[in-house]
Amino acid sequence: MKSTRFLNIFFLVFFFYTSPLLAQQPEAKRWEGQANRVEIIRDDFGVPHIYGSRDADVVFGLLYAQCEDDFRRVERNYLWALGRLSELEGEKELYSDLRAQLFMTTEEAQAAYQQAPDWLKELCVAFADGINYYLHTHPEVRPQVITHYEPWMPLFFFEGSIGGDLEQISTAQLKAFYEPKATLGMTQEQEVLTPLLFEEPKGSNGIAIAPSLSESGNAMLLINPHTSFYFRPEVHVISEEGLNAYGAVTWGQFFVYQGFNEKTGWIHTSTFVDFMDEFVEEVTQKNGNYSYRFGNETRPVETQQITLKYKEGDQLKEKEFTIYRTHHGPITHLEQGKWVATKINWNPVQALIQSYTRTKLANYAEFKEMMNIRTNSSNNTVFADGEGNIAYFHGNFIPKRNLSLDFSKSVDGSDPATDWQGLHTVDESILILNPGTGWIQNCNSTPFTAAAEFSPKKDDYPGYMAPDQENFRGMHASQLLKQQTKKLNLDTFLELAYDPYLPAFSFLIPELLGSITPTLPAAYAPAMELLRNWDYRTSKESVAMSIAHFYGENYQRRFRSLSRFAQADANAKIPAPAELQAVFIQTLEQMNADFGSWNTPWGEINRFQRLSGDIDAGFDDGKPYVPIGLASGNWGALAAYGARATENTKRLYGYRGNSFVAVVEFGAKVRAKSILAGGQQSDPNSPHFFDQAQRYADAQFKEVPFYREDVEKRMVRSYRPGEKKN
Repeated sequence: MKSTRFLNIFFLVFFFYTSPLLAQQPEAKRWEGQANRVEIIRDDFGVPHIYGSRDADVVFGLLYAQCEDDFRRVERNYLWALGRLSELEGEKELYSDLRAQLFMTTEEAQAAYQQAPDWLKELCVAFADGINYYLHTHPEVRPQVITHYEPWMPLFFFEGSIGGDLEQISTAQLKAFYEPKATLGMTQEQEVLTPLLFEEPKGSNGIAIAPSLSESGNAMLLINPHTSFYFRPEVHVISEEGLNAYGAVTWGQFFVYQGFNEKTGWIHTSTFVDFMDEFVEEVTQKNGNYSYRFGNETRPVETQQITLKYKEGDQLKEKEFTIYRTHHGPITHLEQGKWVATKINWNPVQALIQSYTRTKLANYAEFKEMMNIRTNSSNNTVFADGEGNIAYFHGNFIPKRNLSLDFSKSVDGSDPATDWQGLHTVDESILILNPGTGWIQNCNSTPFTAAAEFSPKKDDYPGYMAPDQENFRGMHASQLLKQQTKKLNLDTFLELAYDPYLPAFSFLIPELLGSITPTLPAAYAPAMELLRNWDYRTSKESVAMSIAHFYGENYQRRFRSLSRFAQADANAKIPAPAELQAVFIQTLEQMNADFGSWNTPWGEINRFQRLSGDIDAGFDDGKPYVPIGLASGNWGALAAYGARATENTKRLYGYRGNSFVAVVEFGAKVRAKSILAGGQQSDPNSPHFFDQAQRYADAQFKEVPFYREDVEKRMVRSYRPGEKKN
């Protein structure tokens, strides 16, 4: 009996300790089989060129390669998207997590995944397998929260440029409403903190050139996203099922987000199209149940219990929430004591279909058909193809609304007239195709100047479709393109994209010069003379650029009226001459204190530095850096370089702006040049950690090896996922 009991206990212990391994064996075998169908070629800049017989094989390899380059960023993106960031970073991220799950819970994502077409499910499985195989073959890499990735997870990860735009929703207001210590009906509205006054603009530049303006007679495209640095790596994916796309991918995505294939290219730029509305609901409570009025109906408020985990010290704690939804969307905040539901685009399956389909299209006709899926909320798209077409799509997901109502503010949710009336088709939206200018530009600016006199007319469209204003980058691009007298090639196209002129200072500096009086201290007269003789062009050597930058920032902090020079604003403050002189003196004194002298070249102040692969790496004035002559997009720099000082520094360090940049020409064979901010990989010991930094500073773009024979000429290593380096 004792021996039998011992054997039973042994069997149970053996089973419980080995069953996870046994469960993993079929998975591991499947992973290894798929890895054998994938080839990854790393070129001389560490860019992965991923080959496979099927799209799913390539997706597997793409996610494996991303994890090799920066697993922590892949991981963090999914923690944010899934609403699990507080499990890593603590209670401060709890309402970011709540925001994610307000719009889609894990159970809802799993259900949506089951409704996806088989081909998309196959790609989602390959996504999960690629990450899991990386973790399986790299036991030294310890996941911080998610130990096993699932195929339904990509349905969560569709930022505003792909689907809904959650970041538009205030976590402060969410907390004010959902804080469990407060009585729901009595919760006070909480003021939302405004972003930093002079944050570098998020957005992008896109310029398309028609065959009539190119030396080769082929269409060309500038792909110029302005994102945080190291936000997207550079990749190339090729399958025997028609996939051959090159460009940038957000960490954790399984498709090229901005880029090109052999026949088409696309660049997204942030839009101001109104794609989100707030509905003030008439909510009543009876017997603990909530209902809301809609026309003559009384409808129940949908309620759901969710539990979020958050890290506190070495422990995971839990907080329970009851979330509320109407047919307009989840309740996100209060307005004058009333519940407000926020409605955005939330169709993750279609969003993924649109994003992946985009990478495999052959011409404008196919691209336009794809755009009619209409799930890209926060972006415009500039396009070019091998047939010589250039095009611009303003927005994509644009709800139809009752034109008698003002949707720039919250609307009465009880009135059926406020409900969306479907979506505008692409043909109903602002669309520019092959304009007589021979060029199209968009720099997060108004579409009504995108093609000079061939631009669409504002009066032809509802106001919610294009509230976008002109900005200095849009002005700069239009001016350059209008003045272009010679036909462009890839190199001269790049020169245009990196033109150092800063139009904001062509307004700010003459205004300042006109304000100077004899009371200006004599010590500052040389600085004023420098500005008087300045051509408003940035460079590493320019002292005038240094002065102008800090003067412009102080001007905006004091008067908040910089935009009046780019667009009409009857309410903008026009500073008095004495005020301008005071700001100028303040600027020079600040520079003397921070740098020892106002007479400091821009490249000594404006720096590019990467000290580690950490997501929040920090900066150090005493450590090596690359001097940068580029300037902020706030001044109208097309090649934008957003830089700022930190608590520990006086100098400015780049954090946002030109990231992945490419120029592409669509001829008989596609040709492209590209640059990536810093480098491809996050490991400081990698040769590709910071190997593009000096090239980035000097705008020395690398040729893109697109065709297999060119990739092999640049090949440094060829391997299959799971293979160790020799």
